[in-house]
Amino acid sequence: MHNFDKITELGEGQFIEFKETFDKSLQKEIVAFANASGGVIYLGITDTGKPNGIDITNRLKSQIQDIAYNCDPSVLINLTEINNVLAVEVSEGNNKPYSCSAGFFMRMGANSQKMTRNEILALAIKSGKVRFDEQICSNFDWKDFDDEKFEYYLKLAGISYNLPKEEILRNLRVLTVEGFTNAGVLYFAKVPYKYVISSKIRCIHFNDDDRVDILDKKEVDRGIIGNIEFAEAYLKERVPVRFEIKALRRKEFPEYPIEAYREAIVNAVVHFDYFLGDNIAIEKLKSAIVINNKGELLFPKSEFGKKSEARNRLLVDLLARTDFMEKAGTGIKRVTNACIENGNDFHFDFSDSFWITLQSNHKKNVPENVPENVPENVPEKRLILIMDLIKLDASVSMLDLAKKIGVDHKTIKRDIAKLKNLGLLKRIGPAKGGYWKVESEE
Repeated sequence: MHNFDKITELGEGQFIEFKETFDKSLQKEIVAFANASGGVIYLGITDTGKPNGIDITNRLKSQIQDIAYNCDPSVLINLTEINNVLAVEVSEGNNKPYSCSAGFFMRMGANSQKMTRNEILALAIKSGKVRFDEQICSNFDWKDFDDEKFEYYLKLAGISYNLPKEEILRNLRVLTVEGFTNAGVLYFAKVPYKYVISSKIRCIHFNDDDRVDILDKKEVDRGIIGNIEFAEAYLKERVPVRFEIKALRRKEFPEYPIEAYREAIVNAVVHFDYFLGDNIAIEKLKSAIVINNKGELLFPKSEFGKKSEARNRLLVDLLARTDFMEKAGTGIKRVTNACIENGNDFHFDFSDSFWITLQSNHKKNVPENVPENVPENVPEKRLILIMDLIKLDASVSMLDLAKKIGVDHKTIKRDIAKLKNLGLLKRIGPAKGGYWKVESEE
């Protein structure tokens, strides 16, 4: 419903435009609203909000419909008469960017402004009309094609190498009659960064949650598959694991579920906006894992988790042929399910970037403060505490372990021997200057 009192009180703005009379400038207002979030153009109201009205005829309505139809692409509108004022309702377009004979326009506040070339390109990219991965890398030198990466991908995808390389690349749609695509570069170039400035992935390990004290930093350029594998391994090396030992068997409880951060890494890689010239960032903080993907959502936030729309369709299609992902678009659901099962909180934030934050379950699974005394009748609990302490400090001495746990040196010595016999602990190097290594269970 259109309430004139409220409309005129609000005045012109992001969603309202007043026009005293009809003229051909209406076309730019229509495309401006379609390129933005929609709005209503009131014909017969002055700029000051006074409803003088106009002569509403079938011919006038037909002219307005023709203007909307002749926009490129056509814009759907709805006409409503309110006394002698005609409301032209324009919905947000699903096929941006829209243009008229006067050019491309965007609604910005109370004005419809002509868009620059970069603004048009940005809108086309955001709308999925221009996709980075499907663009041709015109300067690609075939000497930079990495046959090892190609053969490794075929193995992962279960594709037989029984056809010429060029034919397989064409079947994968990374090679067209125009040339080699950016997707092909990101998967199969020896050094993708030579052609795609945003090809690298950056992994940082912080000692705190304020991103101040950096323990380690790695930036790699190994292609789509190599980057995913490196980032997953990087986090896995730095994720503490709690152990429960029962009946000579060990059960592991990681601080973060590998399924969650693997899915988050894959999500970042395939949905990243490679036009931006930045890098994907994987951060291991003291009490969180943060994965930052510079790529806005391509659909309303309300549909997040329910809808999947690929920014880079070709990257997705290639990866979906492997075990790294599924086409069904259930990655976010798998992240949430894995976190819930492992006892981790998680957050998804949207701005100019998409942030996935996995919170540590440290307080639930990995004891920060070892109790001063552990009763002698709970040896399994003591073994778990020993392994937790060694995970935190691989060079800790048996004497320090005894002090921390509150038992004598002989007890710790027996416990260490038991862990060694179980194949759960190994000493690397001499008693002085060496370190402990917690062995992974086969």
